[in-house]
Amino acid sequence: QVQLVESGGGLVQAGGSLRLSCAASGRTLSSCSMGWFRQGPGKEREFVAAISWLGGNTDYADSVKGRFTISRDNDKNSLYLQMNSLKPEDTAVYYCAENRPTLVPITTTSYDHWGQGTQVTVSS
Repeated sequence: QVQLVESGGGLVQAGGSLRLSCAASGRTLSSCSMGWFRQGPGKEREFVAAISWLGGNTDYADSVKGRFTISRDNDKNSLYLQMNSLKPEDTAVYYCAENRPTLVPITTTSYDHWGQGTQVTVSS
């Protein structure tokens, strides 16, 4: 059974940085497509970033392009999201997700497995 556990969330001031991690068990992430999503208060879950199988292709929501970077470490079986220049509107619960391998990043919520999420709060 695949399990995904996010960590690295917290409270940060606007302009600051955080690095989220997603540790996986039950599946080798190098053979998966992965993504990050977020859900703010009173909002629907939205796409943030995705990386395809083999990490060759990435995609980002317009709202985070140039500020967030998705990456993976196959040796550690982990996925990361480096978040820089954080804004109050980035406040949300952030989720990582896993899916069978695809050649292009998956930007919809049609992933097979999800983590429980980690809270990110950006103060102004």
